[in-house]
Amino acid sequence: MRVGVIGASGFIGGHLCAALRARGDEVITASARDPQAAAAAVAACDVVVNLAGEPIAQRWTPAVKQRLVTSRVDATSALLDAFASMAKRPHAYVSASAVGYYANSESATYDESSAPGSDFLGELCVAWERAANRAADLGMRVAIVRTGIVLGKDGGALKQMLPPFQLGAGGIIGNGRQWMSWIHIADLVAIYLAAIDGASGVMNGTAPAPVTNADFTKALGAVLHRPTLFPVPVFALRLLFGEGADILVNGQRVLPKRTQELGYRFRFTTVGDALADILTTKM
Repeated sequence: MRVGVIGASGFIGGHLCAALRARGDEVITASARDPQAAAAAVAACDVVVNLAGEPIAQRWTPAVKQRLVTSRVDATSALLDAFASMAKRPHAYVSASAVGYYANSESATYDESSAPGSDFLGELCVAWERAANRAADLGMRVAIVRTGIVLGKDGGALKQMLPPFQLGAGGIIGNGRQWMSWIHIADLVAIYLAAIDGASGVMNGTAPAPVTNADFTKALGAVLHRPTLFPVPVFALRLLFGEGADILVNGQRVLPKRTQELGYRFRFTTVGDALADILTTKM
């Protein structure tokens, strides 16, 4: 199979491209910075996967928020506009999304059928997915993966968390009650492969056992054999990230109900096992 990957240089993209090549697929990479050129590069592919987007983990100034929208919604629309003008295009379109689609809550549980939140991230994900679903109008099968907190040693949230924890200076964020809907990078890549191979619709890219920040902190400290006695105050995160701190101090309990109904079986179902695999083996 020939697979086009837009956003291949990122953490998830690098792992996905490696997995595709390992199973014998031909991989064509392209950048979303030029949607016309990207569409032309992947037009002859069987499937295109779009992982591109401005990094979320930064201070959300008005300019950054606009880039978050532009890199996801506008770039997706421009890419599909380019496909619409082509006689030949991929048969399927697989799009990234995020669990930020769901509202922040300490008590609610969400699955793929749940309604979206009304905050900035919720509205961004709704618009992002709406743009991606336009691919169906072009006769393309559409799959959308709403990704949670991806765990891997070489990128994602864990790479940023590790230094203070390795020094014994890690701790809970705020009150520690916010949910963390995590997933091992190996499981996320496998879900993307399922989407590439024929799944359609929305799938949550999260493990079936989300944990609170307090439980995640305890598990990470245990794997590293380090104390976790230094909580991170919310005001400090607000000073550093502004509104963007919401992704750290709030959370959602998200279950991969439809992902499992489609037949996916997770390799890592507990955060302790996932962290131990990542931090005690070479990746």
